[in-house]
Amino acid sequence: MALRFAPDITTAETEYGTVLLDQRSGHYWELNPTGTLVVRTLLEGGEEKDAVDAVIAEFDIDRAQAAQDVAALIHLLRTSGLTA
Repeated sequence: MALRFAPDITTAETEYGTVLLDQRSGHYWELNPTGTLVVRTLLEGGEEKDAVDAVIAEFDIDRAQAAQDVAALIHLLRTSGLTA
């Protein structure tokens, strides 16, 4: 499941992660480095499993926790109306 943001969502990577701005509402979200890695992997066409693998490779975390965290972030992005 590749990720695509809605047309009114802009992103900016910072030294702390990624900022997402919803231009419709003016709300913004800040993703930590883990969230940034997940989003980048999905935006590049990766699947949820690829994002889990990337998190495990980059951070000291077990597969179950990584899978739970990735699923939670994807759910949040969808329910917040940030994805297309």
